[in-house]
Amino acid sequence: MNEKADSSLSRMLSVLDLFSEQQLQWSTEAISEALQVSVPTSYRYVKMLTDAGLLQRTGDARYTLGPRIIVLDHYIRQADPVLQHGIAFIKELTAQTGFDCVVSGLYGGQLLDTHRELGAAPASLSYGRGRPRPLFLGAAPKVILANFPPAQLHKLLSAHGSEVAGAGLPTDWPAFRRYFSAIRKAGHYVSSGELEAKLAALAAPLFHRDGSVAGAISLVTTVQRMAVIDVQKLAPLLMRAAKDISSRLP
Repeated sequence: MNEKADSSLSRMLSVLDLFSEQQLQWSTEAISEALQVSVPTSYRYVKMLTDAGLLQRTGDARYTLGPRIIVLDHYIRQADPVLQHGIAFIKELTAQTGFDCVVSGLYGGQLLDTHRELGAAPASLSYGRGRPRPLFLGAAPKVILANFPPAQLHKLLSAHGSEVAGAGLPTDWPAFRRYFSAIRKAGHYVSSGELEAKLAALAAPLFHRDGSVAGAISLVTTVQRMAVIDVQKLAPLLMRAAKDISSRLP
């Protein structure tokens, strides 16, 4: 593929990046303006993506994401090594504790939940599979970031200083590093009302065979229930499940 064709393909695929919770539908003209391409080019992109099932037309001549993405999501679930090897442990953990168990990972700079196993009294979550979560709030992202190499963690601080400050975390590198070093050494983290005011979570990291962090599993319940739980007894259960899953990951 030559450079021009590669650039055109990249620009066409960037149409998919325009969709967000703030704007779920786009007209061809709006896509043209957003991508700074001609209207005929925008029409061509939209037609190709629609033919591929990645977009679909609505009744008012706007476009939304298409049904092919649902099919692809099914394949993603089937191929996810954490879900392939970890579901049995996640189900057992949920049965033992009665709490929801959530699997999370970092993908392209976005923290996403990929699976939720419902407990005895399912929590009401604002976030779910595929909805990007804040990077510095909540138990799952913190145990993931805590296991980043220092250089990668420092790069995140430099790129997201305002988000770090907004999350109430240290903004100077030495203190920021110490904060996450303490989480890494503990092997788990408990959040209470950080991401959602009424919810608390206990998270532990998952690792690939090479020792790099693969994601996190979290037990989620209400702040009130977590307050009366003996975390020192609950954490080993979670960490054991995380270790069992990690031992099976590539």
